[in-house]
Amino acid sequence: MNDDTVRLATIGRIFRRRWRLLAALTLLGALVGYGISLLTPPKYTTSTSVLLPGAWEERELLTQAQLATSSAVVDRAAAKLDWSGVGGKELRGRVSAKAANANVVKISGTADTPERAQRLSDEVARQFIAFGERIAGDSTASGPESLRKKVEQTNRRITELANATDPGKTVESVQARTRLEELRTALEEAMTKLNESDPAANKASMVVMGAAAKPTTEAPPTRTQLVGGGALLFFLSAVIGHLAATRASRRLRTEAEIATALGSTLLGSVDVPGERPGEKPQDQSPRARIRRLLDLDTRWDVPPLRTSGGEESRRIRYGRVCARIRDRLPGSRRLLVVVPEGDEVARRAAGQLVVEAEGDPSPSSSSRGYPMLRVVDVSVHRPMVPDRGQESGVLVVLSAGSWTAAELAGIAGACADGRHEVVGIVLAGAVRARPAGPADPPPDAGDPPDDGTLAFAVHSHGTGGSP
Repeated sequence: MNDDTVRLATIGRIFRRRWRLLAALTLLGALVGYGISLLTPPKYTTSTSVLLPGAWEERELLTQAQLATSSAVVDRAAAKLDWSGVGGKELRGRVSAKAANANVVKISGTADTPERAQRLSDEVARQFIAFGERIAGDSTASGPESLRKKVEQTNRRITELANATDPGKTVESVQARTRLEELRTALEEAMTKLNESDPAANKASMVVMGAAAKPTTEAPPTRTQLVGGGALLFFLSAVIGHLAATRASRRLRTEAEIATALGSTLLGSVDVPGERPGEKPQDQSPRARIRRLLDLDTRWDVPPLRTSGGEESRRIRYGRVCARIRDRLPGSRRLLVVVPEGDEVARRAAGQLVVEAEGDPSPSSSSRGYPMLRVVDVSVHRPMVPDRGQESGVLVVLSAGSWTAAELAGIAGACADGRHEVVGIVLAGAVRARPAGPADPPPDAGDPPDDGTLAFAVHSHGTGGSP
């Protein structure tokens, strides 16, 4: 797992080196969004506001909003609309209501045409008011109305009692008539207060605040939103996928990790000029062309190429590596150079090492001369190294950040199976060639070529044998 922090430079490198792939995936996402918009018919939404006069608490308004979308209201609206194939169950998913400020319930309807959306909102609002009035009427008939009838009967009874009282002017008759009139007055005041506090009388008169407006635009998500959302989703998925892949990468990048995986010592690092366009033979198969078109044949997570120090600097590095090999194995005349198959930078570096070893400055000295190098490519999936012949060991040449610990351990195990000891490791890194100037004269005919050709390297994919 790579725990490096994701920096803006990393995202910028993704944009620079994978912009074709990102553009292709963004276009694909836009096409997917467009296809979804073709499969999903357009929707139109409009709203109707219903005013509830009187004093209402917040929870009462929420109850009224739920009542507006209940099956009792929506089913009646569906029966009135009588749309073919559309019943109350379907309409319940197209109707919504919410309690707004100032005792207003806002009812919204969604349909496939503006006209239907308008009719749906208006009809649901009418059925909501009718249902509310019906509930208010039922509560009035069963509650306060019956009480009013009882009060009227009591008033008539008081009148009868007052008429039946002795019309004389005795103290008792006057007191009785006075008490009956006080009772009648108290009942009338109680009924007045009851009428004023009756919630059904105050809250049943709901009104529609105008007809629903005919919608002129589609309800979200529109076709434009689906296309833009699909393009954005695919673009972000591609970027996040690149970041996740590099964080989950198990490729070894440091010298210590590589040396530990191979169980040997690092002898040095060498530079290889990066290939210029057109130098490397290109596969012309359709799949290879698509990979080149989308920049999939080059890695994006490698750091930018460093500027080369020049031909002389590179030759000094190769000479120092060969000198360390000579000092590590004095008197040795043969060495096997193992390169992971597919590591082009390492293969070119190994070829340059062969050229440097061929140009031994002291070939006559058996103890000071550079050993002869033989290069073999080894598959990291099924590593196989030739059996030991006259070689004194194995030199592994590879580039950093290309192989995992398991793959390098497999190469080390293959060397052990072939009875070879890994005597050293050489790391190869690609560099950007410095433009030629007056201080950098072109190499003469005797100098090794700048591109590190393998003209002198011997490649072997065999399973064993001596050189």
